[in-house]
Amino acid sequence: MADGEAMIVRPGGAAAFGLTPVERLRRSLARAGLSETATGEGAAMILRGDHIYGAGVIEALRDAPPATVLTDAEGRAVAARVDGESFVWARALLDAATPARPDDHPARPRDARLLTAAALAGRHDRKLRKRADPLLTPADDADRIERLLFSAAYKGVTDIVTKRVWPAPALAATRWCARTAITPNQVTWASAILAGLAFWLFWRGDFAAGLACAWAMTFLDTVDGKLARVTLSASRFGDVFDHGLDLIHPPFWWWAWIVGCAAAGAPVAHGGLALAIIVGGYVLQRGEEGLFLARFGIEMHVWRRFDSLFREVTARRNPNLLILTAAALAGAPAWGAWAVAGWVALSLLIHLARVAQAFAASRTGPVVSWLAAP
Repeated sequence: MADGEAMIVRPGGAAAFGLTPVERLRRSLARAGLSETATGEGAAMILRGDHIYGAGVIEALRDAPPATVLTDAEGRAVAARVDGESFVWARALLDAATPARPDDHPARPRDARLLTAAALAGRHDRKLRKRADPLLTPADDADRIERLLFSAAYKGVTDIVTKRVWPAPALAATRWCARTAITPNQVTWASAILAGLAFWLFWRGDFAAGLACAWAMTFLDTVDGKLARVTLSASRFGDVFDHGLDLIHPPFWWWAWIVGCAAAGAPVAHGGLALAIIVGGYVLQRGEEGLFLARFGIEMHVWRRFDSLFREVTARRNPNLLILTAAALAGAPAWGAWAVAGWVALSLLIHLARVAQAFAASRTGPVVSWLAAP
């Protein structure tokens, strides 16, 4: 059931990722538990339909007290949280073409306040693990808006390939998917198929083709989430499917790689031990992350700047895949397996030390993310 009603005024602007600004705003309102009203009678919010709003802005405005007005970078009023007393005043501010001046209107409520998106919603995006100003911009240029939306949908703390290599091609792929009506779940299904192909090819010792499928899979794994966010089409099933696939498939790849080395005539010395270290280390490292989150309420990789930097290279799928790619190019896939095992073991120890340090730090105060700092 909707928590209230919102009125959209001054519709217009350029479409982005296949959605007009008003269509995008309606989806955002629905996700915030708000329905649209055409008359404004009883409305809890008024929003200009020619602007683009970041994911957390609508929810923050919904939860703000009445007579709160949201302003853009030029100081113009673009949205407001209202009640019966402040509706007329706020509507006049949104209709003005000049920067908002709350004292200009005789119906100004006593507790009126004008806030930027950053002041209203904060700069810490906990879900996407980054610190940035919330998106709020006129819908004036499709290319600019798509770039801003894509950037806003990208995680700030992630591995080095996802963060440094995939953004530009993933933006192009996301645009293409949106314009051809390909859904995020369809992208995830393609990713799952590639994960299975990579496993089979690694198992056979066909490392070149396997690596091509594996890297394509990691690329689509970047695209599906961004496509869901920029088109506001995320679903519970898609979230579980995507994260479940991410969690399950990596150990199977490393197992298949070790088997494939033997199939290719270059068996891994003490391969069973190497596999035990890789798989055991993967499970224990995930356990460390779960313990950190359960005990301190934040993810391990966002505690301090070191943790965010180390997340780029820690022994997760993409950094391990880089090691195996280098080993295959050097003609030493068996050595790659032991290199991954060594890096898994070292990463496990580093994370264990960070957990211990966090427990020590918690004795003198709360453990908070450096991204949440003012």
